[in-house]
Order: sequence, then C-alpha cells, then structure tokens
Amino acid sequence: MRIIKNSALAVSSFAIAAAVASPAFAQSTGAVDFENTIVVTGTKAKAINGVDIPATPKAKQVLDQTFISKSTPGQSINDVINMVPGVSFYNADPFGSSGGAMFIRGFDNTRISQTFDGMPLNDTGNYALYSNQQLDAELIEQVNVNLGSTDVDSPTAAASGSTVNYRSRDPLEKAQVMAVGSAGDLSYKRGFISVDTGNITNSGLKAWFAASVSSNRFLPNTGGKVAKQQLNFKVKQPLGDNGDFISVAGHFNFNRNNFAPSMSLYTQNSASRPVNSSSSGRTPYNWDEAQYTINCADTTSASASTTGYGAFECRYNPSRTANLRMNGRFTLADNLTLTVDPSFQYTKANGGGVGSLYEISAPNGMVGLVGGKYYAGRDVNGDGIIADGTASKPLVLMGNASETETNRIGLLTSLRWKINPTNTLRIGYSYDRGRHKQTGEITFLNSQTGYYATYFPIDLAITDKYGNAIEKRNRMSYAILHQVSGEYNGKFFDGKLDVLAGVRAPFFKRNLTTFCFATNGTGGYDCPSPQDQAAYAVANPTYGAPQQRIYNYSKVLPNVGFTVALAQGASLYANYSKGLQVPGTDTLYNAFFYPVTSSYGSPKAETSDNFDVGLRMRAGRLSASLGGWYTMFYDKISQIYNQDTQTSLYTNLGKVEKYGFDATMTWQVDEHFSIYAFGSYNKSRILADILAGKGATDTVVNGNTILRSDGTNTYYTTAGKRESGVPIYTAGARVEANFDPFDLTVSVKNNGKRYINSENLPVYNSSNVQVNPASLPAYTTVDLSARMKLAIAGLKSDKSFIQLNVTNLFNQFYIGGFTSSSTPIGATTIPTVYLATPRTVVATLSVAF
Repeated sequence: MRIIKNSALAVSSFAIAAAVASPAFAQSTGAVDFENTIVVTGTKAKAINGVDIPATPKAKQVLDQTFISKSTPGQSINDVINMVPGVSFYNADPFGSSGGAMFIRGFDNTRISQTFDGMPLNDTGNYALYSNQQLDAELIEQVNVNLGSTDVDSPTAAASGSTVNYRSRDPLEKAQVMAVGSAGDLSYKRGFISVDTGNITNSGLKAWFAASVSSNRFLPNTGGKVAKQQLNFKVKQPLGDNGDFISVAGHFNFNRNNFAPSMSLYTQNSASRPVNSSSSGRTPYNWDEAQYTINCADTTSASASTTGYGAFECRYNPSRTANLRMNGRFTLADNLTLTVDPSFQYTKANGGGVGSLYEISAPNGMVGLVGGKYYAGRDVNGDGIIADGTASKPLVLMGNASETETNRIGLLTSLRWKINPTNTLRIGYSYDRGRHKQTGEITFLNSQTGYYATYFPIDLAITDKYGNAIEKRNRMSYAILHQVSGEYNGKFFDGKLDVLAGVRAPFFKRNLTTFCFATNGTGGYDCPSPQDQAAYAVANPTYGAPQQRIYNYSKVLPNVGFTVALAQGASLYANYSKGLQVPGTDTLYNAFFYPVTSSYGSPKAETSDNFDVGLRMRAGRLSASLGGWYTMFYDKISQIYNQDTQTSLYTNLGKVEKYGFDATMTWQVDEHFSIYAFGSYNKSRILADILAGKGATDTVVNGNTILRSDGTNTYYTTAGKRESGVPIYTAGARVEANFDPFDLTVSVKNNGKRYINSENLPVYNSSNVQVNPASLPAYTTVDLSARMKLAIAGLKSDKSFIQLNVTNLFNQFYIGGFTSSSTPIGATTIPTVYLATPRTVVATLSVAF
C-alpha cells in the first residue's frame, strides 16, 4: 500500500470539472483517446487502494488491479465488481468458474452490456453474460462500471441497463516472469504463469504471454466438477512518441464443467431433505442439510432424473471460446486522430438434459423429434432389440443438449477532431455480425458413468433410419449491427462547466432461419427428419413451418451530460441517456408460431430513459460521491399468457419505473489504513397488472388475491409492486491495513431482502399450501485477504507474495440466485435457485522476477 500525501490528492475544481479524469475509464480505443484528449491541465485525482470515482457526467466507478488482486486468484471479474454500489452478483462456486447471475440497479445480466478491450461479450442470441469465461484477473488492468448508461460507441443490442467494461493490461517495459499457484477447499487447484518480454526493439515492441489451469468440485454435491484452461497473449508496438500504437491480443478459454447444483425453492410446509438429490424435497436450512451424495451412474430407470444420470450435477456444461482483438491509434494530423478496433470471436458450447429414445418409428411412420418424442426407426445401439417402450424393450437413454456454435466479427472505429482547446468532436462507426448455428443433436449415455459419451453431442450424434442426426432444434441466425455515432465535448466558463453530448444510431438486422416446426409460442418445436417434413406439414397445418424471417430495428439514442465545479474539490454531475435492447433470437424464434403480421409475431424492442444526478467531493485523503437515478423502462420483454391461443409467449410488460440512489466513499486514513464504503437503494414499480389467462373469477388464497378477473380474463396483481429477484438495498465496506510486509483486507457486503415473485406475495403450491414467504431474507457475507510480501526473501517485485483468501468467513448460509434472469411473476410458480458459496479457504504463492 503506498502512502498518498494530501498534496498529491488535492484536486482543483478546474480538474474536477473535466469530463473524464483518466484515459482508461472507457471501453474502446476511440473512447479512451477521446477522454484522454479532453482532460484539461490539472492534477489528476489518484485512486485509493484501487477504487476511483471518475469526474464524469455519468455515474461510474472504476476498480484497478490493486483492488482486483486481493480477490481469490482465478475469480471472475464479475464477482469483483460485486463491491460496487448498485451491483448484485451471485457466483455459482467460490472460484468464478461456474457462472453466476448479475443485477445492476435491478437490470439483469441480459440487459447489461459487457465489453473486453472494446469487444462486446453478450451472447449474440439471448444476450446472456457468461461470467466463467472472462479474462484471468491477473491480466486485467481495470474494470469500470457505468451504472446507468453506455459509451456512445457501444456496439451492443443489450444495453437497456448498465455497462461493464474491462481492459487487459499492456506489456511491461522490462522482462518479467510471474508464476502463481493456489490450492484450497473443494479440491481447488490453480496454476497461472505469465511472461513479459520487455522491450524487444528500440522502437518499443513488447509482448506478454499467459496460461492458466484450474479445477474444483461443487458443494454440496460430491460428484460435480469443474475444469478450466485459459491461454492469452498481447503484443504492442508504439508508433512514434505521440501515443499512437497498434496492439494484437488473443484469448482462449476451455471449460469442461458439470452444471452447478440447483433446487426448487421450498422453505415451509414441505418434506424433509433427501440425501441423494439437490432438487427434491425442502430447501436446506443450513450447510449440514445441504450435504448429499449422488450416483450419476444410476441409469436403472428413466425416472431417475433427480437422483441419478439425469441430475443437473451429472450433465456436462462445456464451452470453448476464443477471440482475437486488435486496437490501434493513428495520428493523421495535429488535431485529427483515427482509432480502429477490429475483433473476431468463436464460441462452441452446450447445455441440456437427458431423455429417452424410441427405436421404432412414430405412429404416423415419421422419425426424428415428432410430437415431443424422439424416434429413430432403427436399432441405434446395435443390441438387436428395437426399443418400443415396453417392459421387454425399454427405451434407449440418451442426452439431448442444446448446442450453439458462433462466429462473430466486429469493428469499432472513430475519428477525433480537436477543433480548438475547448471543443472536441468525435464521429464513429461500429459493426457487429454474429453467425450462430443452434442445433440440438442427441447422443449416447455412458452406461458406466451416466454422463454423455462426448462433451459435444454434435460430435457423436445419434442418427435416424435415413442417416440424419436426430435433434430437438436446428436453426441458423445472423445478428447484424451497423451503427453510426457522434460525440462532442465543450468546456465553458474557464473550464468550470464541461458538457459531453453524444448520439448513436444503431441499425439491427436479425436474419433467422429455422428448419423445424414451431408447435407453440413458448419455444416448443418438432424436428421430423427432412424426408418426413412435407407429410408433417400437411398433418399439422397450424404449426409454424420451417421458414426464414428478417427483422429490422433501429433507434436514435441520445446521451447528454455535464459536470460543473461548485467549489474547491466539489462538483455536480448529471446525465441523460436512452437505452435499447433488441429482442434476442430466442425470443424471435418463439414468435415463429404466429404470423409475422401479428403483434405476437413481431416483438417490440425494449427502451429505457435513464437519468442520473449527483455530487462528488475530493478533499485531501477523502473522496465521496452521492447520486440519485431514475429509469423508465418501456416494452419490457417477458413471457406471459396469450388469451387467444391459451399458451404463453414472449411479449412486453409495458412500463416499469425504477429509481434509487448510490453512494461511495473512499478514505485514506493514514499511511497504514484505508476505508472504502458504499451503499445503494433500489425501488422498482410495475405500472400495470399482467395478463395471466382466461377466467371469470378472482383467485384468492389466504386473503391474498393471486389472480384478478375483469369477468373475462385474469391478471396477476402486479400493479405498484416491485420486480422480483433484486435486493432492495445493498451496502458494503472494505478496510485495508498495511504494516509492511503484511497487508490485511476485510470486505463486508450486506444484501437486502429479495421478493420471490413480482406479485410480492407468499408462494403457494398447487394445493394452495404456502411453501415460501413473500421474500428471501437479507444476508451479510464477510471475505478476508491476508498477504505477506516476499521482499523479505529477496524478491523485490510487488507481485511476489503469499496470500490467504477466505470467502464467506463466517459461513453465512443463504440462497444465492435464481436460475433464470427472469424470476416468477405469479405467486403459484416455484422458482429454481442455486445455493450460495460456503466458507472457502484458498492459499496462494505468487512469485515474479
């Protein structure tokens, strides 16, 4: 921990009023260059132990490597930002390798844009974020969180909420080798190594190369395992001495995971805990009850879906991801700069379940997925028995994962014009094209282990009598974005007023083709063999036949804000931005059941109006920020009931109102101690009751109106209620003590209660028995990091140390997160949840030379 003197922290109001205080607070090279250029003369405020509150018109917070490095090695960067106000993140294991769920100001992760060196990371189909596939934390220079807006050149279809941007570090000027080894509870093992070449040439060419491998198991399940490997590199060449450069970087992530264990949420009036399943019986009350064993090789019957081969813990959830990124800055004239950021991404991943296969043909003579059942029309396992489901000819057990393979190219480019010392203009163009093939091949199960015979069923697919792979879906999608943007910065009144005004105009195209039949509006599909499709279409004329549809969306999205100096070290900021989320391909494919001319067949895009206003203050060793925010959310996509077809479908919920406040304080007490504290409050209000179905009477249970009827239709009683799954408040603190060579960091996070459904009512089962209260209780976790620097052993680098991390120090038991980004609307739906992280101890040795 370095000593920060008052003189180094004193910041003039002139500098505070600058729109951006650091060139690393943005996502793309163009945004970094723009922000760096508009900073006026003044003393830059320094981060305190890795936490910075940049003086921008947007509500933003930055964590750098000083903060990140105190986390458990290998931890996902999305878990690290759980210590930012407004952020609530759940990790499916203590090590960041199994995924999780994130909310920022109540927006779920499908509505949060995340970028890596300017490259968008949200899934091109459903906009999900995969927290287990992020860059190794040792290689991240900093992460910044825009709590309510996005950068003007963001190439995203999924930013109706906030944005998370992180950047990889640059290669070092001097050669260095760094090796990190970690071991801990749950059989955790991890190794990491990076090699910096230092300057290779007189012109400053330099590079780093890194690799890591890790593994662990789950608690409470004794069978589920995680294995992860990662390779990374970055090469950077400066172009002269004016800040121009070109860099090329690559990333490869290889996961061989089981699914994290999940369970239905029953906390009252339910059966006792079983010893051989995570998903049946009452939800555990403590970690002792959460222990259980499972035999994945139990394939004795097709009903073993929760105790044997079909349990989530016995299913693979593998992924293989890679990307190449280039960043470049080129000075064309003294006041004209071009930036170019092209990228390529590749993903192959799947997740799914198990089922049974008929070796006979369907009653109508067809094969494939027909009527929701799988038919082969041949002896697929070669045992001489044609399985028809009778006692003597039992069905063949198989795996039916959902496979996705994506190839994605992107480009961000901008031209910055420094008109004069007080006026700067930037124009940009962004391109994003994702080609994703989504299939659902079935494959064999290994009778000895109960697992799939292969990680990727597409590599060993079961075929029908015609030789075609039997699958549950087959579709090809192109998600395309063209976007133009502009941004202006102006300084007025001797720099005390700083205005930042931008606009982006995205043009989205969704070119979608399905080769299967939509049987309903909730994602149901039949996939008969191609040879049988003509006959199937004749027999089922009301189904959505194989077809191609093209959807186009566009919107002009302004982003305007300012900062104004009020007094020495104090400033006022305000910002307005319009957010947008285009319907994902999964949503649009469900709409294929309906005519494209109907409202159900053409879902609307979500939009949001986001407002921020607040105060920032910097005085000596103290820095603080307090801000209020308001968001009006329009056309929120959700799954609700269609009264005409008596099925559920994806559509919009109309308006949802959100507001709250965020507060942050950092204080360097003296050369030994520092304190970081934060808090946030989140209020949401659904403005209308939501259509549930048909019905002429109300449904009242224990005095609670669960369904309200207008005489024809029923509605969930959601008007005026909070959205579910989101903590009402969060608060936390992080205290650091440094007595060289020892560092001690203690982090505390309190999460407020979360409503289980959007009616904010207790949860009832089909017998009208209450099985859950209306909300999950608040909980508090404490994490500890203790480090001893190895300078005493002659290793001078600050990267040489022994570190002990303890997650959930007091072993707090709590429900982690819901398994879907959309928690239930009605009070009669039992959600599926993940358990949280138990107390976990990890020891680390890091050596750099």
